[in-house]
Amino acid sequence: MNQDWEDRVTAAWATFDTYPEEEAADFRAVIDALVAELPDDSPLGPFEQACAWDSTGHSDNAVPLYREALARGLTGYKGRRAKIQLSSSLRNIGQAEEGVKLLTPELDAPSDELDDAVRATLALCLSSLGRDREGLALVLGALAPHLPRYQRSMANYARALLEPEY
Repeated sequence: MNQDWEDRVTAAWATFDTYPEEEAADFRAVIDALVAELPDDSPLGPFEQACAWDSTGHSDNAVPLYREALARGLTGYKGRRAKIQLSSSLRNIGQAEEGVKLLTPELDAPSDELDDAVRATLALCLSSLGRDREGLALVLGALAPHLPRYQRSMANYARALLEPEY
């Protein structure tokens, strides 16, 4: 879509925290009105609607919309966000294994500012499956570069969680 539309979506999301929980439907209506301006086959529509449902506590309604956005060809930054958010929603509705399958390839995707979110969400999915050591290793590995010291030690500890002989 055009920059004006993107700016209006960004502005709508900037107001999200001003909506009390009991007015969640009002926020979703704002997003729906913006989506109504898009072509019927746009992947941005179901993506924004999924985000609105997800952010208002309805992962079950968000999942099919994230899937639709990806099926319609949502790629790039928003496509990666959709995969992260879909995986989180899948975990919330008891389908963590599918979340792991969706996010694991993202570990090898070109690096961007969403790398840590991929690892954090994947770690939560793994934990939901009882694979806590793998999840902790991901989180420690993601945290290590941000530490002012001990980066090497934390990275080594993360590897040791998965490779005890390390």
